[in-house]
Amino acid sequence: MTTVTRPPAPTPTGNESRRRMLVRRSLTLLTIVLLVGIPAGYLLVSAEQSRESGRDKEADAKATGLRDRWPSLVKRRIFEIPIPDGAWRVGYFETSNWKTSRFYVQFRTTPDGLEEFLRDVGTDRSALNDGEVTIDDRHADVVGWNFTLPDREWAGLTHRNTPPRPTQSITVDLSEPLKPWVYVVSTSTP
Repeated sequence: MTTVTRPPAPTPTGNESRRRMLVRRSLTLLTIVLLVGIPAGYLLVSAEQSRESGRDKEADAKATGLRDRWPSLVKRRIFEIPIPDGAWRVGYFETSNWKTSRFYVQFRTTPDGLEEFLRDVGTDRSALNDGEVTIDDRHADVVGWNFTLPDREWAGLTHRNTPPRPTQSITVDLSEPLKPWVYVVSTSTP
C-alpha cells in the first residue's frame, strides 16, 4: 500500500501589512466600480438618448404645420432635399399615407446657396421658369404657404426623378434677390 503525501496546506498569514490590505481592498473596489459603473453609465446615457429620440418622433407626429427647425439628415436624404449650409428660417412638415409621402420644406438662402441647392437637386438656375409657381394651392394650404401675394417675383420648376426616387416641386421667391425664399414639396411614391 502506498501512501500519498500531500503538500502542507497554506497557512493564513496574519502578517499582511495594513498598507497592503488597504491597497488590495482599494483595487478590488476600483475593479467593481469599473465593471459595474461604466456599463450602468452607458445604459443611462443610452436610455436618455432613446427617450429624446422618441420625444422628437412624437412631436413630428403631432405637428400640424411647419416645424421651425432643420429636418433630420435622414429625411433630407430620403426626400432628396439638400438644404445648403448657411440657410436660415428653415421649416419642414411631412405627410404620409399608404401610397404617397410628401415632405414640405422652406428656407431662406443666398444666391450662391440657391445655386448650390439646385445643383445638388440635379438641375440649375436656368431651369427656373419666371412667374411660375409649381406648388399647387392644395399643397400650399397644408403648410400655410401663400403664393398669391402681390408684388412677388416667383420662379419655379418641377424636378422629376425615376420612381422610387422623389419628385421635387420647387418654387422660389426672388423678390429679394440677395435673400431668396425656397419652397419645396418632395413627393415620394413607393
